[in-house]
Amino acid sequence: MNKRRRLTGVVTSDKMTKTVTVELTRRYRHPLYKKVITRNNRVKAHDELECQIGDKVQIVESRPISKTKRWVVESIIRRSERSSGLAQA
Repeated sequence: MNKRRRLTGVVTSDKMTKTVTVELTRRYRHPLYKKVITRNNRVKAHDELECQIGDKVQIVESRPISKTKRWVVESIIRRSERSSGLAQA
């Protein structure tokens, strides 16, 4: 296993060719007020696996592929109900 960062997120857009937008959600407790805070971050990831909106994916850090792409989809953890329904039809 290499030392590249691996993160898990949900695909929010698949309209580009071989590129998906993945939303990463991070939850942490505020150091002073102790309230749980949710922070979302969106990144572009290179996609050879044909991900669809709603899929939960694991992305891995890579060299810069384009101006905004620095991640690659490594695996699809869970397919969305929307994409599995399209496959059955």
